[in-house]
Amino acid sequence: MHGTALTLIELGGILLFLGVLGRLAGRIGLSPIPLYLVGGLFFGQGGLGELHGAVEFSEVAGEIGVVLLLLMLGLEYTAKELVTGLRQSWLAGGVDFALNFTPGVLVALLLGWGPVAALVMGGVTYISSSGIAAKVIGGLGRLGNRETPTILAILVFEDLAMAVYLPVLTAVLAGLSFAGGLGTVGISLLVVTLVLVIALRWGTVVSAVVDSKDREVFLLTLIGAALLVAGLASALQVSAAVGAFLLGIAISGATAENATRVLEPLRDLFAAIFFVVFGLNTDPSSIPPVLGFAVLLAVVTAGTKIATGWWAARRQGIGRMGRARAGTALVARGEFSIVIAGLAVASGAVPDELAALATTYVLLMAVVGPVLARLAEPVMERLELLAAGRRSAAGAGRVV
Repeated sequence: MHGTALTLIELGGILLFLGVLGRLAGRIGLSPIPLYLVGGLFFGQGGLGELHGAVEFSEVAGEIGVVLLLLMLGLEYTAKELVTGLRQSWLAGGVDFALNFTPGVLVALLLGWGPVAALVMGGVTYISSSGIAAKVIGGLGRLGNRETPTILAILVFEDLAMAVYLPVLTAVLAGLSFAGGLGTVGISLLVVTLVLVIALRWGTVVSAVVDSKDREVFLLTLIGAALLVAGLASALQVSAAVGAFLLGIAISGATAENATRVLEPLRDLFAAIFFVVFGLNTDPSSIPPVLGFAVLLAVVTAGTKIATGWWAARRQGIGRMGRARAGTALVARGEFSIVIAGLAVASGAVPDELAALATTYVLLMAVVGPVLARLAEPVMERLELLAAGRRSAAGAGRVV
């Protein structure tokens, strides 16, 4: 069959399949990310039928998906919100980092994968899925709850931590020397600081440059700027994802709202392709050997995220029910864990088994997280009833 025809057939099949998976995820009330990963596993190396024609396009589309994911994440924040959030959440953010980065590091070292893989797995287990968390909070009607600002503050801190972590990871994966790595991190911190200053003082100017009343011109300018900035950032070893994130922060006001509305369907399309591509590059036969470690990580890091949210909410004077809701809302991992693992696997600097472990771990956490969030209230109510019953029984015993 002609190469172009094969590419179009495979690409069309992939997109139709993604549509079916997305509809199924909506029906069962889960994030579509686990299903996209499973879809990739079915049709990748070692799957039911390996794709050939659409692979090259899908890999480029996946890279664009990462850029759009981070761009839209940046659009959600203003520079002022980020600075305020950092001041308010730095302690909770530090606890979150210590509790949830460490398990990934320890498992990678236990498996004998070395310090580079340990750095990668630490990031995979550390960062919560802000997309899944937002959907869970909104879907359960908890946007106005007292614990919600605490959850959002931790998520903001994690996103800012990624702006430092990703350049460090990029430098390590590229095999740069210690001095070169420090230079890359220094450039990254300088760029982050510069962008925040520009966004605080001249955010309206940046927005005006990008904005246009013509929707076509606006879309072309926005995506062009995002890809250009991401490419330049990548050339500086700062990470394309960080470049897109910083551009999003610099755009504010009505322009940011319009950009979010215009980009959302494209973000979802290209991000879905990215998850499928990651699944395509993961051999299903490599999953069973790491399944036990994935389950262990899932159990441990579900507990550490719940502990993080519980402690942070308690510091704000929030009751036990709110603490449980805060902790369980942070459990899910998703898009950014796969972005981190994808960068590492593409570099060839980590064992192939890392992709299998990351995929299995995210599959578990993306499913378990929303389930725990839904169960938080009924479980806490049951525990409180049991505790009240015990207190009543104890009081009756003393009276007798």
